[in-house]
Amino acid sequence: MAPDGNGREPVAYEPGEGCLTTAVRLPVRIVVLVLVVPVRMVWDALVAAAKAGDRTVLRPVGRGCAWLWRHLVAIPVGWVWRNLVVAPVVWLVRHLVVAPAQWLYAYLLAPIGRGIARLLRGVGAVLLWLGKALFVWPWVALWRYVLAPVGRGVAWLLRGAGAVLAWLVRHLVVVPAQWLYAYVLAPVGRGLAWLARGIATVVGTFVGALVRWIVVVPAVALWRHVLQPAGRMLATVVTVVVREVGEAFGHCWRVAGFLSRAVGRFLGAVLRGLFVEPVRWVYRTLLTPLGHAVRDGIWRPVRTALGGIGRATREALGAARASVRETRQEIRRALFGAPREPARRAAGRPRREPGAPEARTLGSSTTALTKD
Repeated sequence: MAPDGNGREPVAYEPGEGCLTTAVRLPVRIVVLVLVVPVRMVWDALVAAAKAGDRTVLRPVGRGCAWLWRHLVAIPVGWVWRNLVVAPVVWLVRHLVVAPAQWLYAYLLAPIGRGIARLLRGVGAVLLWLGKALFVWPWVALWRYVLAPVGRGVAWLLRGAGAVLAWLVRHLVVVPAQWLYAYVLAPVGRGLAWLARGIATVVGTFVGALVRWIVVVPAVALWRHVLQPAGRMLATVVTVVVREVGEAFGHCWRVAGFLSRAVGRFLGAVLRGLFVEPVRWVYRTLLTPLGHAVRDGIWRPVRTALGGIGRATREALGAARASVRETRQEIRRALFGAPREPARRAAGRPRREPGAPEARTLGSSTTALTKD
């Protein structure tokens, strides 16, 4: 800390475990514990119920709603939009607006625009030449041969008159004014300034002393010996109370959490003993053997019988289709005759098999050395 005006270090009070802290802590913690335990138990119950509801109700319902929305609304609406709205509109715009507009621009508007542009360029060139000949060139000649020489003469006369007037002003006004300022006004002003500074210094010293002893010294004494100790005491009390209340809330919230978990475990054990274990025992000792018996004694024989009936039905349908196919071929053969065989099948070669070339030997004429 920075020292005060007298060079003394101010005393720094550190909060400690004093009688005030001990007197505040116990009743505050008791009151806060009584207030916090029901709130913490209700909070834990709401959190558990919210998690269970989210896990068992909200998430499945949300996924089902999202699936229904996608397959019943989004996909059909997207298909209708793309194929029944966008595609016809695009086709109509392309063939009724874009293509006629392109043809109109390419074969009508563009040639007319180019012709009008050439005509306007020619008319503009003619008008520009006429404007120069009627307005620009006469004024240029007037400026070059009349106005410019007259202006240069007038400017030379004005420069001479300005030089004479400047010499008169310098020697009749500026030089006397500089002498008056340097030898009369400046010494008088410096004397008056020195006198004003002296008077201000004396008056300021007197007024400062009065203000110091009448206002500053009593105010400093009041602040140092009355207000500052009282403020430190009040800040210490408020700090202790606020700290203890905050620590009491944290401690009681943790204790309430332990109590809430203990109550939750007790209720869970009671529910498990009253409902879960009997249901589990019924499922394990009654429903599971009954389900196995139904599966082994009823479901498997029925499924085997149904499978045999299905196989027999498929075989009967296959035989019926084969007999119908053969009957149709016999009727076609009796009416239109047998189909003609390809040449390679008549020659004895099987279909889809190329003929094997003869092996080359020295006695054959398949080489260049033995060819006749």
